[in-house]
Amino acid sequence: MCEYCGCQSLTSIDELTREHDEVVQLISHVRDAHRAGDTARMAELARRIGEVLEPHTEVEEHGLFPALADDFPDQLAALEQEHRQVESVLAEAAAGTPRDTTWPDRLIGVLDLLRLHILKEQDGVFPAALAALSTEQWEAVEAVRARAGTRMEQPAG
Repeated sequence: MCEYCGCQSLTSIDELTREHDEVVQLISHVRDAHRAGDTARMAELARRIGEVLEPHTEVEEHGLFPALADDFPDQLAALEQEHRQVESVLAEAAAGTPRDTTWPDRLIGVLDLLRLHILKEQDGVFPAALAALSTEQWEAVEAVRARAGTRMEQPAG
């Protein structure tokens, strides 16, 4: 994804970007499952997306976004609202395959939103953070990551 501003040279942004890349890959698998009419596979993948996004969102909302809130309050509020929209639809698959026949199409719709959301973060939030955050603010972001951990997909091997 984003490589033009150098923000990936920071561990925090590199980890967030790798999580975005993992989610984008999972979204492509959801689309394949949707085309095949495999709602159970879509639900399994939705759970995996949620597992990647849980610590990712915590780092953003409790580390990165607060440090930028004075400069970009409306934009960050909109991104947090998008987080809630995505979480809501993903949560419907938490206990298994949703029975609601509208869920597969709603999942595809929210994943379209998520794809655009990722671009906003990588092209807007991450470069802004690179320019604006102090060393102490980056340390606070790192502390949130240490608490949140990661739930990245482990490579097969």
